[in-house]
Amino acid sequence: MAIHPDLLEILACPVCKTPVELVKEGTGLRCGQCRRVYPVREDIPIMLPEEAIVEA
Repeated sequence: MAIHPDLLEILACPVCKTPVELVKEGTGLRCGQCRRVYPVREDIPIMLPEEAIVEA
């Protein structure tokens, strides 16, 4: 089961408040502004800054 589209519409990066988008076959949520990728584990987005990976 993937992240519901209604939930994806309201999720935003906790650091810069920019909307996030689903990436990597549903394994992460990417912020276009600060380029953090938040993991999705067992269909639950982990929106903690310390869990995110910053893409180069």
